[in-house]
Amino acid sequence: MFMNKKVFLGIAAFIVIIAVAFAARYLYQLKKYKDMVSNIQLSGINLSTLENGVYTGSYNAVMIAVDVAVTVNNHKIESIELIKHEHERGAPAEAVIDRVVESQSLNVDTVSGATNSSRVILKAIDNALNSEG
Repeated sequence: MFMNKKVFLGIAAFIVIIAVAFAARYLYQLKKYKDMVSNIQLSGINLSTLENGVYTGSYNAVMIAVDVAVTVNNHKIESIELIKHEHERGAPAEAVIDRVVESQSLNVDTVSGATNSSRVILKAIDNALNSEG
């Protein structure tokens, strides 16, 4: 009986240690994610300097990751293809893409309820248009 209790307590302690480790890892990732999203700075875009072509960009904010392909034609954003959008509940943020194409600018309103995903999508577009393509 005493041995069974000892084994049970050992297993319970092991489970608690594993749970605490997973919780600590999650909290660390959550803090890193929040910091990354809150520190997003958009460089802005100068379409007059961009040649025709497809420009790719990405941004990974731990819990949200985005890859885009931006097609520029005659110094205008013709289309933006969302290649990858890893998120939990940020699918509505994908509407921000239409806002960027319509306004030809990154200075658009984010999608309410999906602000963080909106910001990550905008940063991926910013990275695409401010890189070699």
